[in-house]
Amino acid sequence: MERVEVWLPVVTATRYVAPLREGGSLPGIVEADDLGTYVCKFRGAGQGPPVLVAEVIVAELARALGLRTPRLAGLQLDEAIARYEADEEVQDLLNASLGLNLGVDFLPGSFGFDPTATLPEEEAARILWLDAFVANVDRSWRNPNLLVWHGDVWLIDHGASLYFHHAWGGGVTDPARFATQAYDVTDHVLGAHAGAVPPLDAELAARVSDEVISEAVALVPDEWLVERPASPESLRAAYAAFLRARRDSGRPWLPGRP
Repeated sequence: MERVEVWLPVVTATRYVAPLREGGSLPGIVEADDLGTYVCKFRGAGQGPPVLVAEVIVAELARALGLRTPRLAGLQLDEAIARYEADEEVQDLLNASLGLNLGVDFLPGSFGFDPTATLPEEEAARILWLDAFVANVDRSWRNPNLLVWHGDVWLIDHGASLYFHHAWGGGVTDPARFATQAYDVTDHVLGAHAGAVPPLDAELAARVSDEVISEAVALVPDEWLVERPASPESLRAAYAAFLRARRDSGRPWLPGRP
């Protein structure tokens, strides 16, 4: 796969502000040298760099489908960031995450999506199609991972997608199984809209073109592509192959399919 020379902007964290204690990965709010405020997803947390890879790739695919997701940046953490942190758990996490992490633009004043709220059916169907395509298992009614900001719905926390890479410890696996893996909408916060997905399927699949997939995987930095013995470039090619295979499978995983 030819590398598309693109990368996210890189900023340096200047101050750790506060932890966000939802979930097990302990993301935190940080300020950076571009005067921006970010939610930092740490490379040293939870399941490590593959989660950051999924965040980047799925965010780009969401944008290609016309969905809103916060701006991303590479977030550099230097040793000084942990020096004055009193919380030992946070200090350990900061020290384990020195180097390049993921910054997600902080949306001030946003609030969590109410699962009982009404969302336009087409928008709900686009979100559901994306989640089925990338096998996102973390958009339930208990944890929608949707924010409302200035009246619009924004998608966040894509790290539970693309689960196949967690099986790559001994080398890249075959995409055939993932290509046709069923997607269960039973627990999905927007599962009631499954019937609206098939009419949009052809349009959305066309939006996830080979070029879009290549550009999405090209955004992932080498520092996060750490599975051995594979090289970063071969891992980018593997992510692209898995996504193309799922798109081109005839899509038996499609929600609402008769």
